[in-house]
Amino acid sequence: MSNSIVYIVLAASILALTFAFIFFKQMMKEDEGTDLMKKIAAYVRKGAMAYLKQQYKVVIIVFIILAAIFGIMAYFKLQNGIVWFAFLTGGFFSGLAGFFGMKTATYASARTANAARKSLNSGLQVAFRSGAVMGLVVVGLALLDVSVWFLVLNGTGLLEAVGAENDLITITTTMLTFGMGASTQALFARVGGGIYTKAADVGADLVGKTEYNIPEDDPRNPATIADNVGDNVGDVAGMGADLYESYAGSILATMALGASAFATAAVEGMQFKAVLAPMLIAAVGVLLSIIGIYLVKTKENAGMKELLGALSRGTNAAAVLIAVATFGIMYFLFGKETGDLANMWWQTSLSVVVGLLAGVIIGKATEYYTSQSYKPTQKVAESSKTGPATVIISGLGLGMLSTAIPVVTVGFAIVLAYLCANGFNIEFTAANLSRGLYGIGIAAVGMLSTLGITLATDAYGPIADNAGGNAEMSGLEPEVRKRTDALDALGNTTAATGKGFAIGSAALTALALLASYVEEIKIALVRIATAASDGMAKVSDTVSWTVEQVKDASLVDFMNVYNVNLMNPVVLVGVFIGAMMAFVFCGMTMNAVGRAAQKMVEEVRRQFSTIKGILEGKAEPDYERCVAISTKGAQHEMLVPSILAILVPILTGVILGVPGVLGLLIGGLSTGFVLAVFMANSGGAWDNAKKYVEEGNFGGKGSENHKATVVGDTVGDPFKDTSGPSLNILIKLMSMVSIVMAGLTVTCHLL
Repeated sequence: MSNSIVYIVLAASILALTFAFIFFKQMMKEDEGTDLMKKIAAYVRKGAMAYLKQQYKVVIIVFIILAAIFGIMAYFKLQNGIVWFAFLTGGFFSGLAGFFGMKTATYASARTANAARKSLNSGLQVAFRSGAVMGLVVVGLALLDVSVWFLVLNGTGLLEAVGAENDLITITTTMLTFGMGASTQALFARVGGGIYTKAADVGADLVGKTEYNIPEDDPRNPATIADNVGDNVGDVAGMGADLYESYAGSILATMALGASAFATAAVEGMQFKAVLAPMLIAAVGVLLSIIGIYLVKTKENAGMKELLGALSRGTNAAAVLIAVATFGIMYFLFGKETGDLANMWWQTSLSVVVGLLAGVIIGKATEYYTSQSYKPTQKVAESSKTGPATVIISGLGLGMLSTAIPVVTVGFAIVLAYLCANGFNIEFTAANLSRGLYGIGIAAVGMLSTLGITLATDAYGPIADNAGGNAEMSGLEPEVRKRTDALDALGNTTAATGKGFAIGSAALTALALLASYVEEIKIALVRIATAASDGMAKVSDTVSWTVEQVKDASLVDFMNVYNVNLMNPVVLVGVFIGAMMAFVFCGMTMNAVGRAAQKMVEEVRRQFSTIKGILEGKAEPDYERCVAISTKGAQHEMLVPSILAILVPILTGVILGVPGVLGLLIGGLSTGFVLAVFMANSGGAWDNAKKYVEEGNFGGKGSENHKATVVGDTVGDPFKDTSGPSLNILIKLMSMVSIVMAGLTVTCHLL
């Protein structure tokens, strides 16, 4: 089997980008509405682009410094000479995905509001197709990056030109480094965007709603434009970069695991087929996502369950189709194998189905705990009868309880995917372990294979939210605001579902990256042994291996030689540091939102007290000053937590060595996963509890109960939109940094 089949993946990426362009053009043909609607949309667009421009200036500096470090490492033979460039391309495409998604969203909001003047379905179609631009751009750019890099590295001898071996293991582990570029850009986008949007949101809500009793998105509120800008820079640009990194990371990690698991396979071409499988599944997923997008439509006066059903119809159809298609793909690749590999095609297909089912279960569990259509969120709203304290207590309790189903689901998915891939053989051997880990990786690919449509349902949320803001600020008829409120409430649930989905896939991908880390250690040791005068690489204080011994060593051999077990205190220290990192990172980002929000609250109060006529609607607030405060706050506050996420794995490796790094990654994964689910679901429930009261329950808008839920929503904002979603990037970024820095870790460490 030759490189020619990779052109199918390249074609799928072009198909995704083509449909993204078609949907963008269709959206741009829609009428943007009245002059006032156009003016408000222009304000938001200008603020969003100004923020993104400032963010990219900071990120470019960080990327140049990191690329220079990788260049120095390559000079000292601690990494190969392509890594620095692969790192830059990963960051570039991740940023590009966020940019295109945000550009579309800022043009779509007013058009969605105007379409909602005609009917609920018209508003849904415009918002969802615009969200689909984001979904298809992310999968299109990711597959473009993966396929082009693979074709270049596997067909040109570029690795040999920089002194590296030109085999599939080296190729796939080298490609993982552009995953680090994507992860780094994603973390800056998520953290910076999250701080921006929540500083504006908290400032607008605390002063506008609770102190002055003015509605959400009221044009009299100075922070309302900054709030709408924040929806785009945090929930669209940040989310796009985030899921680009998840999607690319799962494919790259599984390719590396496939190259490793079948490196010594007696059957010719088996290793190459295992590398191709995740790319082909993702490519077919693009086509099926497009089919699912066309299935989404609803009737007029649809309730929340009908709207959720409309989106579920598209996502479920795509999931079922990819499950069926996977069996065909696997039969095409592995159907003619004999002996021990005779059943591999359907066994590995089952691993993909396990990943898909896990994604559906996590999504449904998140929907149950965060949608106002179900009892958990309704009970949070009911707790507002006794004030904001009980709203916060009930929301925290809900979030903690909501972790059970996703954690158990991911646990079952890991075990089942592992067993399916190795033929249900529970014997712990090197061969079974490698094939089982490949199954876990391919389950993550399965979970994200229909990202084109699942991300569309996620990106739809902030577009609908902005549409509601535009309708309110433009003074459109109450019926229009009712429709946009319905679309917005649906968006809150789909956004929470999308976050749960991203976190679940991050857990599976991070586990696959653990095994990829060991492969990078192996490559680093080969470089050391090749360069050494005696042809030996020092693995530990008592063990040195030749090049051939390193190449022949299995994953189990590395665990034994590095003493990676729970009785090793170095591993345990690493676990504690990883667990601590999840909480320290969340604490830093939460406090960053608090500090930025405090400045916003002070500014909104200042304008209300000094600019005469604002509350009567006779004077226009200074929107630009609030936008500038959020922009400056986000740029300043995002640096420290983001750089900490890069430095801690490096320092852990230099001090504790390989066992400490593996402990760090396990601790960060286990704690970060549970904490991220808790924060996302608590925040989503608080938000929709407020929406449930605003629908007329428990006193409705302006009541004391409403004010209590606004406080809960304000606390939940940084939970669900800043700290929570940033954790799944943190988990994978620490893994990616560890992989890229593996050469330094094995060469220089204290313990």
